[in-house]
Amino acid sequence: MLFIVISSILFFAGILIITWLHSQHHLDVVVEPVGPQKDSPLISVCVPARNEERNIRRCVQALLAQTYPNFEIIVLDDCSTDATEEILHNLAKVATHRKVSLKVIKGSALPSGWAGKTYALTQAASAARGEWLCFVDADTFVNPEALSGVYAKALETKADLFTILTKQIMLTFWERALLPLVMTALSVGFSPRKVNDPQRKDAIANGQFIFINRRVYGAIGGHTAIKGSIVEDKDLALLVKGSGYRLVIADGHKVASTRMYMDFGEIWEGWTKNIYLGLRDDKGLLLLGLFGVFVALAAALLLPAWVIWGIFLLEAGRGLDGSVLLIEGLLISIYLVYWRGLAARAMDVPAWYALTTPLGAGVFAAMMLTSAWNVLSGKGVRWKGRTYSKNSSHY
Repeated sequence: MLFIVISSILFFAGILIITWLHSQHHLDVVVEPVGPQKDSPLISVCVPARNEERNIRRCVQALLAQTYPNFEIIVLDDCSTDATEEILHNLAKVATHRKVSLKVIKGSALPSGWAGKTYALTQAASAARGEWLCFVDADTFVNPEALSGVYAKALETKADLFTILTKQIMLTFWERALLPLVMTALSVGFSPRKVNDPQRKDAIANGQFIFINRRVYGAIGGHTAIKGSIVEDKDLALLVKGSGYRLVIADGHKVASTRMYMDFGEIWEGWTKNIYLGLRDDKGLLLLGLFGVFVALAAALLLPAWVIWGIFLLEAGRGLDGSVLLIEGLLISIYLVYWRGLAARAMDVPAWYALTTPLGAGVFAAMMLTSAWNVLSGKGVRWKGRTYSKNSSHY
């Protein structure tokens, strides 16, 4: 009976946890593609680019095709060593023919105490003339109506900082097995409804696309105020909301897409950088992160063991115990796969990738633990060819 009691407690607890984990992602604000607005203040689109020869042409060409009538593009070449600079100069010639303002700036060497992206964005913003600043990553590709749609929705929601979750392009096995799990975890740690509630402290922004009022950006000190941050999007959002300004996070799948990583190595480097650093300054989130490690390990190890143990008990002649464990283990596994299948379909990933959940969950737990170890041990994290210590300063 002991096995039956333990199994049943775990079964009902598991159902509740799985349901809760997959019920935090609600994005009530949705950006729709719209035409140009009558009121069209200058928008300065700032793109940091460090060794982005793979993405920068597509990114800038998409920006050049915007239907919004009054914008400029500023690309900060952050000491690239690949073909990024050459591609940008070729694009600048095309922009001249189209009569679109595209300014390419050669970034200076990274000063001590700064993170690479914050310094790149600070340099780009200092050259911007717009009433609104739009920070776009080089691996993000916008639809022609993106600026018009985002500007209209920012006005409608009275946002000072407006950020969107872009559609994630996932093509390889590891992208599809890991990134949907990461996105679910982010929705739990940073519930959109809580972020959009001005009465709560919850704050997050998606660095792939941030739209911020120039006046507000200056009032909070810009990226200079968070110069050493590697998770600059989260810290900028905290600074904006903590200063009493309006922060809004929205669904931007209809107007922008991002290809974050293309192989396992890039995924590992990117998320071991982000996960722990994004949680370390908030004890509540850190505890939630540790709970996430437990849940991920349970999905990776406990569920398969549950079913196997039920089969073992049946083989040992303990029919009732074995039957209960096997049935409950199979049911909760099916329930988890069902929810992961829905999540996969929502992200345009084939539903059968839900079957890779134990593998993906195990790797996700390993990424979280590795990220924490890298920072706590002083080893630091590595990103874009630069290494950052526990205090997030460059050396």
